[in-house]
Formats: sequence, structure tokens, C-alpha cells
Amino acid sequence: MLRFAAFDMDGTLVDVASSWAAVHDHFGERNDEGLRRFNANEIDDHEFIASDIRIWWRHRPELSVEELERILADVPLMPGARDLFRGLHARGVRTAIVSGGIDLLAHRVARELGIEVALANGFRVTAEGRLTGEGIVRVPIHDKEGVLAQLQSQLGFTPAETASVGNSEIDAGLFRRSRVGVAFLPEDETVRRAATEVVVERDLGRVLEALDRFPTE
Repeated sequence: MLRFAAFDMDGTLVDVASSWAAVHDHFGERNDEGLRRFNANEIDDHEFIASDIRIWWRHRPELSVEELERILADVPLMPGARDLFRGLHARGVRTAIVSGGIDLLAHRVARELGIEVALANGFRVTAEGRLTGEGIVRVPIHDKEGVLAQLQSQLGFTPAETASVGNSEIDAGLFRRSRVGVAFLPEDETVRRAATEVVVERDLGRVLEALDRFPTE
């Protein structure tokens, strides 16, 4: 039966493609070079985050987590998100976020939707809350499968009791640890092929219909 559901955040629970890009957009910036180097395996997750921070520092050398929270406060939930989580929680399903996005946004989304666990990446800060330039990697972008496996072990759920929802190829790892994988607004063929269900409407409530084919009792 379905007892646990894990969700990607960026492009899935929130209606932006990337929480990192949302901050770049605020400053009128991009990090195409950092993305290129990361995809070419020239830098790792920590250095990728550091490259983002260096760009933001051009505009705000004293950037704090409080300011980042204000920037990310404008990021909207995906349409249908509240309906989906009301339905899941009414069915007794426990929920989690497993995201390579920014933890400040993940925690806000978790509070608003009643999600139990929010795993995402963050920042080392000074005593005053200012960014030091180093990141905290809780969800390596290319190892969501391993993160979900650890979470399942901690919470006492098996892959057979798990569903997962994501929108890009890096979420295929979540699907491999789940009985049902839902590709929501799939960005690429990799995630579409890896999924057991596909939802192409911009309405997370439609995900509940897919998960209702997975018995909860």
C-alpha cells in the first residue's frame, strides 16, 4: 500500500524551474558557466553552490539568509499543490521533499503544505546570518536515489510502499526507489521513460488521480 510519497521541489512543488535561478533572476544574473562546468564534471555540488554565491555577492557582498528568504517568498506554489497534499494527508500518506534546490524555500513550502520532512541544500553562515561562501549539500544532484534510500530506512518505509514525483532526469533516481514514479510536467524524455505515470497538465491535483491507482489500504 502507499504509505510514503517523496517530491522534487523546483518545477514540481513550486512554479519556477529552479530556486537557484530565482535568486539569479532577482539580481538580473545567470550562472551558465557554473552549470556548464557542473554538467561537464569539472566542479562538484559544493563548488557549484559557491559559484552561485559569488555571483550574488557582486550585488550584495553582505547577503544574508534573511534577505534570501525575502527573495524566495515570491516563489509561488504549483497550482493544485494544496489540493494534492490535503488529499494525501487525508489518506494517511506521509510526505517529504527531496530536492537539490534551496532549503530556505523547501522549509517554507513544507510549512505551507504540511510536509513532514524537507531535505534540500543550503548555506554556511556567520553568527550574523550572512553567507560565508560555502554551501551545505544534503541532496547531491546526481544521487537523489541514495538520499531517498537513507530517508526510507530512517522512516521505516520500503520502495514498495513509496511513490515519488519529479519533473527532470535527475528525478529518475527517486523513481528507482519507488513503486510508482510520477513525471509531472516532464522536462525530458529520460524522466518520462523512467516514470510509471505522466501528468502533463499544470495542476498538481492531477497527481492525486495517478496515486489513487496505488492502494492506501
